[in-house]
Amino acid sequence: MNSFACPAAPGPDRWTVNSPTGDAASDTAVRTPPAYRPVSENLAIAPPVSVVIPAMNEAENLPHVFKTLPDWIHEVVLVDGNSTDDTVRVARELWPGVVVVKQVGKGKGDALISGFAACTGDIIVMVDADGSADGEEIVSYVSALVGGADFAKGSRFANGGGTDDMTPVRRLGNAVLCGIVNRKFGARYTDLCYGYNAFWKHCLDSIVLDCSGFEIETLINVRIVKAGLRVQEVPSYEYNRIHGVSNLSAVRDGIRVLKVILREKAVPRARRRTQAVFLNARRGVAS
Repeated sequence: MNSFACPAAPGPDRWTVNSPTGDAASDTAVRTPPAYRPVSENLAIAPPVSVVIPAMNEAENLPHVFKTLPDWIHEVVLVDGNSTDDTVRVARELWPGVVVVKQVGKGKGDALISGFAACTGDIIVMVDADGSADGEEIVSYVSALVGGADFAKGSRFANGGGTDDMTPVRRLGNAVLCGIVNRKFGARYTDLCYGYNAFWKHCLDSIVLDCSGFEIETLINVRIVKAGLRVQEVPSYEYNRIHGVSNLSAVRDGIRVLKVILREKAVPRARRRTQAVFLNARRGVAS
């Protein structure tokens, strides 16, 4: 697994302070540890975990998705992209406490942004609704985060990962785009266009998400690196979509991803240009 040697930004202090008289300033404060959730035989965590699932007409796939989700998850946020089937009803039957967010805009990026805003957990996990992801892997993502990472990046090409759902064209495109990101931003990713990721919610304060399509995954990866956040790759296995047909277009979405990469590389130069204009204006020099 690859990681960047950058200090992880501290998360929120989830310890509570109890005061006998209600005045913590005058009393001796008693720090009460948070409740812990058993995750595995060797791991228990305090941070609540939210799982965001963007879905549009995925009623047939949701039983497979929810079946693999661990029961220690704090909440599931389903973002419904105006489905015309029983997606919402099925989700509520499978997970009675599911939080349903009605998507106003269009596209996977818009859905994820809406889902992130609705999360109440300290850790956010992104999971596709097509049955290609194994929810049992969430423990690996959470382990990476509680171990010090800010962003747990799923990778189908790290040791232990794999995929059943990539054509040779998509595989080649992903490799080329991943290489460009690594070269231009100093990243060490082995996978780029993959939607199974997890991060501390406070990371959203360091990155701005402003795209609507499948390129949201690349945008997150790039801006996480640019923000200097610590990344750890998590080997993940991608299965074939169980039912239905994907809306992903290798050529169309590949071009959109490339545009995002080029735009992000140009941002620092534009910012320096703005600063130069401002300084020259103060000095009375024409830009």
